[in-house]
Amino acid sequence: QVQLVESGGGLVQAGGSLRLSCAASGRTFSSYSMGWFRQAPGKEREFVAAISRFGGTTDYADSVKGRFTISRDNAKNTVYLQMNSLKPEDTAVYYCAARLGLGGLARMEREYDYWGQGAQVTVSS
Repeated sequence: QVQLVESGGGLVQAGGSLRLSCAASGRTFSSYSMGWFRQAPGKEREFVAAISRFGGTTDYADSVKGRFTISRDNAKNTVYLQMNSLKPEDTAVYYCAARLGLGGLARMEREYDYWGQGAQVTVSS
């Protein structure tokens, strides 16, 4: 079992920045790749970013590429999402997810095994 807890959400003006953190417990953190997803009101949850087990490979949705950065610190059992140049359309609940195994990075929800409870990010115009 893996427990994931997000933090760092909040309200920010357009153009501002936020950093989300996701702390993991329960299993060796480097055993799994990590992902961030988000769900805006009235929309389906969508992929945002993913990072490999030791951080050597990352993947981003086109909508956030160049503005968001995913990183991880395996010594602290934590994955981060640095969000810069935020836009009102980035408003959503952000979820971190853990994927066990040796496969490559994943963009589909069903490929992830554990999920956090979500953190609200609101970007005002």
